[in-house]
Amino acid sequence: MKANQIYVNLPVKDVQKTKEFWTKLGFSINEQFSDDKAACVVMKEDSIYVMFLVEEYFRTFIDRPVAPANTTQVLVAIGLNSREEVDHVVNTALQNGASQHEEPEDYGWMYQNSFWDINGHGWNITFADPSQMPAQ
Repeated sequence: MKANQIYVNLPVKDVQKTKEFWTKLGFSINEQFSDDKAACVVMKEDSIYVMFLVEEYFRTFIDRPVAPANTTQVLVAIGLNSREEVDHVVNTALQNGASQHEEPEDYGWMYQNSFWDINGHGWNITFADPSQMPAQ
């Protein structure tokens, strides 16, 4: 079996501020799936989306409490096409209210940088060239 789309659902306090944050990073919004309760951020057209749902609406999909802001339930990793793109996205995030998660790491064949977004969600932004991966 292979999934044909991925929708990551994350709770937020303010949908409009979240939309503004992610568009500043260069991602688009699928307005068809967005309203005052949800923002659908397109990570990869036709396959990968993040649904940022206002907490009250998010709660309608779960029977557990929303994790407090000082905890982490998930760390989302996304791959980009170059180290430059990785640093551009992270630096833009930091300039727009995000905070550094970990310092950048360069493994030669893989580079990663990371941030906590304005809602406290963790993001690892990576570039990898598997052809350069060292032999085991």
